[in-house]
Amino acid sequence: MDVRMVLVPVLVTDMTDHPVMGLEKHNFSLYQDGEEQQIGYFSTEDAPISVGLILDLSKSMTNKFDMVRAAVSEFFDNANAEDDYFVITFSDRPSLVSGETQSIEAIQSRLALQVPDGNTALFDAISEGALRLRSARYRRKALLIVSDGGDNHSRHHMKEIKRVLQESDLDAYAIGIFDTGPFKTLEESMGRGWLSKITDATGGRVVAVAQASKIPEAAAAISREIRSQYVLGYHPNATSPEHARRKIKVQVSNPAGPVALRAYYKSGYVASDLPAAPLQ
Repeated sequence: MDVRMVLVPVLVTDMTDHPVMGLEKHNFSLYQDGEEQQIGYFSTEDAPISVGLILDLSKSMTNKFDMVRAAVSEFFDNANAEDDYFVITFSDRPSLVSGETQSIEAIQSRLALQVPDGNTALFDAISEGALRLRSARYRRKALLIVSDGGDNHSRHHMKEIKRVLQESDLDAYAIGIFDTGPFKTLEESMGRGWLSKITDATGGRVVAVAQASKIPEAAAAISREIRSQYVLGYHPNATSPEHARRKIKVQVSNPAGPVALRAYYKSGYVASDLPAAPLQ
């Protein structure tokens, strides 16, 4: 029998922003539109996921792209061997560098041929990545965006991209390379806020770095975080309007004491976009 189940990936961190593992189902409370839901599915396993890498190849990345390639290696080194990937680079427009594959060597060899140049079509690249993940191999899906600025060349707009991600079933993370110098374009100055809005729409987050040399370390941390999630599942109220947006809230208690834990999760979904899940 197939039923419609909402799966809510949740990342829990401590006060130092490190992932917290070892929690049990009873440590979580989950609410839809203010009503507590029964958690019928709970998992912490490192299940394979489908990942889309969205890499900035605009001209401003000229002195940083070698570090981006190193970051890709670090991300893969911390991955599940059964994960599959695609890579999209973007400057004036997004370009698919590698389709779904499990060959890390093939991806790196193609990235070695890329030369940074042009403008920044960030929103277009995210749109293409989200579209490709709709037909991904695994039910768990994630985007990792690596960029040093905002957007100055896309056909899509922020509100449109945010809506697409809110209605998707993927987690979006970003490495933001934000220079500390005083000379910034408007797009670069808006970059941090834009990336935060994009990742917050899915329950992910932005890791900000001020130096290109920190990009590989950030990629490794995000790769581990994606695999340190709890997955909560519940059956929603079938009488709710199909196209209404449901609001989700997750609370987590700390079994070690009164120190608060932080939970990152998607704040809502649209029922018509739910995939069918097999009854466990």
